[in-house]
Amino acid sequence: MTRIIFMGTPDYAADILKTLMAADDIEVVAVYTQPDKPVGRKGTLTPPPVKVLAQEAHIPVIQPSRLRDENVVEELLKIKCDMIIVAAYGQILPKAILDYAPCVNLHASILPQYRGASPIQQSLLHNDTKSGVTAMWMDEGLDTGAIIKIATVDVSPDEMVETLYTSLTKIARDLTVDVIHHWDRKTAVSQNDAEATHCSKISKSDGLTAFENAVDIYNKYRAFTPWPGIYLESGLKLKEMELVENESHGSAGEIVTIEPHGVVVQCNQGSLRLIKVQAPSKQETSAIAYLNGKRLGCGNTLV
Repeated sequence: MTRIIFMGTPDYAADILKTLMAADDIEVVAVYTQPDKPVGRKGTLTPPPVKVLAQEAHIPVIQPSRLRDENVVEELLKIKCDMIIVAAYGQILPKAILDYAPCVNLHASILPQYRGASPIQQSLLHNDTKSGVTAMWMDEGLDTGAIIKIATVDVSPDEMVETLYTSLTKIARDLTVDVIHHWDRKTAVSQNDAEATHCSKISKSDGLTAFENAVDIYNKYRAFTPWPGIYLESGLKLKEMELVENESHGSAGEIVTIEPHGVVVQCNQGSLRLIKVQAPSKQETSAIAYLNGKRLGCGNTLV
């Protein structure tokens, strides 16, 4: 029986944890996750998905604000384990924990690409045709450890972040169990730091866009829907769209055609078909209904 300490926070991590809990030869002896956070307008204190799952299974849950605190480390070192599995935990492990047991991280990118907090979104922003999950031995750096194994998936041109998230979660589950059963430090491959790219946590301001390059806007839509969403400087949210083409050049934001399916808008380069939009403090509506309400037509500028 392999005794595992699991560290993770969001749904991605919860699905991996669920797979570990279902394995006959794996025992999850403790779960570390981020503290409960206020959610929504009322600020309701909400537990992370990993905590909910672990509590349902009566697995001890620890939620330190700082994993590096001396007393937190001391308590962890009292838990007997064979391995520590980390998946989107959100905190860096201190050296004392890294030295205590073999630590494996399941990072949702093909490392050394997209080290950091938003690898799935970055893959879509860069219009990648392939993404993946990397299992690596953890060291003191941020996603810099030696690579154990990489599992990949193809990314379609219209792939959205939620469907890519689901695909990566599925391969991460299988990869985690595979690594636990067949791990070997000797076969791990060091990352090439010269090829490394980094990504930070997504913020609300990242959703701001303008009608410049149609492909770039469409990729932001794929990466940032449903959160933080993409919106114009006026506050108009672009809720659903399609890429029409990326060859034409014209006046940014000009309404080109109004079709039964949506509204074609010109960008500096390329054009987009807007299907649904949402004005500030208003309900989501069709782009056509929005134009009718604003009395806008072909040749006008959408702002």
